[in-house]
Amino acid sequence: MKKLLFSLTILLLSVLVGFAQATFKPAIGMSFNDFSSVEGGETKAKVGANIGASIAFGKKFYVEPGVFYTSKSTEFTLKENPETPNLNATIQGIRVPVAVGVGVLGNEDSFITLRAFGGGSGFFVTGTGKDLKKDDTESPTWGVFAGAGFDFWIAFVEASYEWSLNNSLKNIEVGNSRSFFVTLGLKF
Repeated sequence: MKKLLFSLTILLLSVLVGFAQATFKPAIGMSFNDFSSVEGGETKAKVGANIGASIAFGKKFYVEPGVFYTSKSTEFTLKENPETPNLNATIQGIRVPVAVGVGVLGNEDSFITLRAFGGGSGFFVTGTGKDLKKDDTESPTWGVFAGAGFDFWIAFVEASYEWSLNNSLKNIEVGNSRSFFVTLGLKF
């Protein structure tokens, strides 16, 4: 009984210490989505939105899970029939990234710091635009990403690039999606 109580106390203290070093990061940004290849056509990234929050656990080395509402948009053009109207594929969903990062320049006392991070993510489709049906999408789409961030006192700006690991569309012969995210936010 004493060992169990001691173990639970140590676990509780570890969790409390971990939360003491937690940073809440609400953010808003833009996304640009493209595909690696399209059979018989071309794609062009369009501007999408990204809004949500994450929590960073740790300072110099950190783990940062997050939840974001994301809109990804891509314009498809068919090469063989240029008169066909372009297809604007817009997909909305919940993006759940989990990053592991390290402070590269500066520390928590510095006014400006530089961070590098990478990790994995899941994208869960909640809706689509008028040119695409939800049944035409794969959900979830799994991905890996890498990026960098600058911290300015309580504000931050991040840029990351994500590669999907599986196809995000069912009935269109496209390669895996590639997304670029630019995010601005605050740290509390």
